[in-house]
Amino acid sequence: MVIKTADFVKSSGKWQDCPEPSIPEYAFIGRSNVGKSSLINAMMNKKDLAKTSQTPGKTQLINHFLVNGSWYLTDLPGYGYAKVSKSLRKDFEKLITNYILNRRNLVNLFVLVDSRHSPQKIDMEFIQWCGESGVPFSIVFTKADKLKPNVLIKNVEDYKNELLKSWEDLPELYVTSAEKKEGGEEILSFIQKTNEFLANNNVSFDEQ
Repeated sequence: MVIKTADFVKSSGKWQDCPEPSIPEYAFIGRSNVGKSSLINAMMNKKDLAKTSQTPGKTQLINHFLVNGSWYLTDLPGYGYAKVSKSLRKDFEKLITNYILNRRNLVNLFVLVDSRHSPQKIDMEFIQWCGESGVPFSIVFTKADKLKPNVLIKNVEDYKNELLKSWEDLPELYVTSAEKKEGGEEILSFIQKTNEFLANNNVSFDEQ
């Protein structure tokens, strides 16, 4: 997929305030310091489209971007660790949950996990929740450039083995590096094929 335009649309503090759900939407989520904004910027080939920060938990709203005038890329607040109060963290979790369960044009959720670490409890719990809630999702390994190839392979296999303890089939898996701009094209190819399928089958989100 060639990215011709990628523009910020709006930030929303409630899922009800998100843009009209009339076109396909793909959301990105992960723990607060997983490298989500960097990956989005690398995929869109725009340095400052999504705001990056050294402070975990910077994204606190639902941020929508319109890509090629035909689909939304959504940057969701990070789950788990963030230097905020417990009450504010609960607000984030409620915002995320309500958005994921109620956004009718959400086609796929990309769950980002840090490839440098072994399977984290909080990631596994979130992935399990997605499965139990019937949310279509893919797993995206980030920061692949920080590891030697053999270590990266082992860490990805560890995740697969952990998932297979409770899953019969694995979701789509992507290995990415924002630094080297690797893996993003595979994600964009998936989005393009999915959008073509939706268009060819005249899927309308307004009618759901």
